[in-house]
Amino acid sequence: MPDFLLLSHDDTTDTPSGEMWGAYLSRLRDLGVFDGGSAIGRGETVRKTKAPAPLSARLNGYLRVRAPSLSAARDLLDGHPVYEAGGTVEIRELPKS
Repeated sequence: MPDFLLLSHDDTTDTPSGEMWGAYLSRLRDLGVFDGGSAIGRGETVRKTKAPAPLSARLNGYLRVRAPSLSAARDLLDGHPVYEAGGTVEIRELPKS
């Protein structure tokens, strides 16, 4: 089953509560699709030659989940605290190596 990253942006209209995160992560664990995640702190972009691309400053966290398709990964957003608080969640499939 493919792996996906749910990349959270810091553009919510409301602040998600800790209870929302606890309930959401419990749901993903109960479904057997949760493979970890973390908040994302400050960083930088680097490139050996030329100017690097700008840092994606809006990203502030990620979750790794398993789903059979992009559509099924999108269905996992129900209850996602950032999504429910009016924020953006980017879904990216991880290629098989």
